[in-house]
Amino acid sequence: MPQTHAAERQLAMQPFLVPGLDALADWRLALENELASLERTLSGSDLLDPAAAAASQALRQRLASDKLVIAFVAEFSRGKSELINAIFFADAGRRVLPATPGRTTMCPVELSWDEQELPTLDLLPIDTRREAASLADWRAQRERWKRLSLDPSDTQGLARSLNEVTATRLVSVDDARALGLWSDTNLADNPPVQPDGRVEVPAWRHAIINYPHPLLQRGLVVVDTPGLNAIGAEPELTLGLLPSAHAALFVLGADTGVTRSDLDIWNDHLGGQGLASFVVLNKVDTLADPLATPAERERAIERQCSETATTLGITRQRVFPVSARQALAARLAGDEAGLAESRLPALEAALNADLLPQRQHVLAKAVISGVQSLIEHATRRLRDQRRANAEQMLELRSLRGKSGGRVAQMLVRVQADTTEFERCASRLAALRAVHMRMLRDALHALSSDRLREAVASLQATLGASWFNLRARSAFENLCNGLLDQVDKAAHQCAEIDQMLQATFKQLNTEFGFTLALTPAPDLAPFREELKLIERGYGRYFSVTRAIRMNAPAFSEQFQRMLMSKLRVIFENASGEVEAWNQMASQQIDGQFRDRRRGLKRRREALERIQLATGELEQRLAEVESQDARLMELLEAAHARAHALRRRAERGPVLAELSPDAIDTVTGGDAALLHSDGLALP
Repeated sequence: MPQTHAAERQLAMQPFLVPGLDALADWRLALENELASLERTLSGSDLLDPAAAAASQALRQRLASDKLVIAFVAEFSRGKSELINAIFFADAGRRVLPATPGRTTMCPVELSWDEQELPTLDLLPIDTRREAASLADWRAQRERWKRLSLDPSDTQGLARSLNEVTATRLVSVDDARALGLWSDTNLADNPPVQPDGRVEVPAWRHAIINYPHPLLQRGLVVVDTPGLNAIGAEPELTLGLLPSAHAALFVLGADTGVTRSDLDIWNDHLGGQGLASFVVLNKVDTLADPLATPAERERAIERQCSETATTLGITRQRVFPVSARQALAARLAGDEAGLAESRLPALEAALNADLLPQRQHVLAKAVISGVQSLIEHATRRLRDQRRANAEQMLELRSLRGKSGGRVAQMLVRVQADTTEFERCASRLAALRAVHMRMLRDALHALSSDRLREAVASLQATLGASWFNLRARSAFENLCNGLLDQVDKAAHQCAEIDQMLQATFKQLNTEFGFTLALTPAPDLAPFREELKLIERGYGRYFSVTRAIRMNAPAFSEQFQRMLMSKLRVIFENASGEVEAWNQMASQQIDGQFRDRRRGLKRRREALERIQLATGELEQRLAEVESQDARLMELLEAAHARAHALRRRAERGPVLAELSPDAIDTVTGGDAALLHSDGLALP
């Protein structure tokens, strides 16, 4: 009984995200395994062509590597690192990230786990800001990073190693300017000058912690960002890392409220950016007034939350008063009452209820769509094989009791059918030529050459300075031109779709194919991504920012990031168009190959029967057995696909939890899951 109470207390003290992430990870693993099993079943019977197999493998890879990215954003000394410790790392028995006075995180930190790598802390020197390579480039050049090995069993050693992210250096003002960490126009943003004329700058530009913490092993990625100056100085952080997060926790100090720099961070990097943003009013314990009653203290906290929501232009429900220090101390001491008093569980419950069903919904939709496409493709190929078997069985049965002359007649007929079918080859060659020409036109609109031309045109318009009065209109013209390119590609795909639909219908009628074209790729999401880039990057072309952001180092990084983001969008769009066309081509080639193989088998069977009278019944039995096996295979594939779809629809959320735990964690969000078609079992 005491062990039961201890286990219950331990469960009550763990973060709300733990059971949800556990269930999500187990669900993803189960889906991946079932999809692999379905893929093996179909591949073993030659029912998957390379394109369909590649699509299935890509879906499995997505399930295996899916991450939930949560970014913590705050100005200095808001208790952000302490909040990360309280939510994720209290089980270490001590602080993991440095959060004591005077020990502030000075560079962006990513915490994740890659089982292909050893537990390490990788630190990118700040001097790399002098070079042209982007952060993405530096990720592939780890030899320039400082690497510290981490021992997961030594929590004290881990904490000491992570203190490196607080390291600073003293450099001259000229060096700080060269690093992009000194502004000659916004002096208020500059670090204080020391008596010897030097200024303090971060020692590191970026830190990546690869650590086998259970939550990180389950696919969680935590991004810890330092204050406004560091955020603004690193375009790849604001334009790449933050927008890719699934949620952002914006941490404010209850003792300071929303300061001017806090408001700048919110307006510039979070508000209106499409992120699921949670505002954390930390350090509410500092509002405690020993002379006030509990009700008065509660009203003071509520007033601070309401004023914060009004200032940021969000609903009160998105503001969470918390004491991270009290929560961490309570978790380390096993103090349930203290944890409840810290108010942290309410924030964790909101994260759990908002983020996990969202990731579940996205993945479930991808799996259901992928499995549907896979089974439709395999069913068509299996149907073709069964039809060929049926034709062969009909021929063989008609030969029972017939003379050798009858067999010879059948051979002549098969030869005629083969000759007639080969006429299809010239038709397919003409189709392929037209198809490839139309595909080249579609891909031309999405090519890297078109992208480089558009960006070069922008550069030519703006000249050396990317941040001037003409910049905004020139940037808008760039985005409009790229949107036109995507629309042009979509129009070309629609024409290809019409051409293939008509051709498939003719081939099905004349040659007995069962060709069926999947819907043309939807390029609308890529248009939306371009619009998001226009909104996100366009903010940097305002008059006020032109002065602040016109530093050469920032301008170069901005251009690299813009080109990188645009290139990814165009490459992904081009990849979808190419994959769709390739699947159509492979379907034609596969059915042509299968039909030719079937005619060859018919001829060989008749030739064997002509030579040996006992071959007829044996061959007939073989074909009938093969057909029965195909029927069993079809039933097994449909059963596996149905089970896989059911698991995807049911979802993980809280499939492993008791009803009481479901009520506790979701806070009533089970009804929302039902309404989204992701019902609990």
